[in-house]
Amino acid sequence: MNRRPRIILIVCVFLAVDLILVSVWFKTRLAPKPNGEPKLIRFESRTSLERALGRLQTEGFVTDSFAAHLFSRLERTPQTVQTGTYELRPGMELGEIFRVLQKPIRQMVRMPETNWARRSANLLAKANVCTAAEYMALVNNPSAFKDVVNFPLPERSLEGYLYPDTYDFPPLLGARGVIIRQLANFEKRVWQGLDQPKNLHRVITVASLVELEVKEDNERPIVAGVIENRLAKGMRLQIDAAINYGIQKWRPLLRSEYKSIDSPYNLYRNDGLPPTPICSPTVESIQAALKPAQHSYLYYVAMPTGESRFAATIEQHNVNFRARKTAQRALRQLRQGLTE
Repeated sequence: MNRRPRIILIVCVFLAVDLILVSVWFKTRLAPKPNGEPKLIRFESRTSLERALGRLQTEGFVTDSFAAHLFSRLERTPQTVQTGTYELRPGMELGEIFRVLQKPIRQMVRMPETNWARRSANLLAKANVCTAAEYMALVNNPSAFKDVVNFPLPERSLEGYLYPDTYDFPPLLGARGVIIRQLANFEKRVWQGLDQPKNLHRVITVASLVELEVKEDNERPIVAGVIENRLAKGMRLQIDAAINYGIQKWRPLLRSEYKSIDSPYNLYRNDGLPPTPICSPTVESIQAALKPAQHSYLYYVAMPTGESRFAATIEQHNVNFRARKTAQRALRQLRQGLTE
């Protein structure tokens, strides 16, 4: 054998050996980690896949981020990871990891209009969006958001301004991300949508009372009118929902508690409006507070069917109250009959 073919043969052998070594190295470095429990991981901004893989190596999802990134180039995998939360599990194949990183988790969370902030905080904690303590700390620090809104914020609490809606709140979003979205919705639907209401804080406070006192949309302006009529006459509002807010419990009140509960939200003992809103009202209740119905009613009572009865005198109110008691008894008897 002459010299040149021998050299070519040696080179081919070395190349083959190198390819085998590279293949073995790749196989070793791309091998999945041992199986483990699923874990959530969040990227707070758009991140290059290279940096994301480095983090995944640190957190135990990827064996070798450098090899994984080379492999992603060969596979023509998108090289950007979007802002969001992702669920990964040690033991996943690299291709599966790449697929997961292309679709952040969406989690739709309903924030009810009947919720006050602490109830919403517990709801967010159950959905693993943030801790209840983190949420309440920011709710009680409105100045932390003065640079992200264009409407006047209250001084002591964001209660009332955390607009109720269904939001995409993925796990690990964090309390600040939640509140920014709620305030942006408030700005769009209330501040801009209602042409920058004057006396905003008073309006939201009245609207929050309406929200928790009324089920029927057509009654919202009527109840707002009752509130304004009582305030104009110097009458206490005597709204149960405000006491519930003060004790942070939604439950029927004992007769004795109307006098015994010492709270600025006890509107049986205190004049005027409560110190803050008692929930985050819908735009319909806010519109009612802006344009209360003109009438002479000073009292109302909710019937078991959901509608309210209104009265201008205490005598008529007492008649309505007795009618409510009668309707409640009849409803209890009907339910007992159905269960027997």
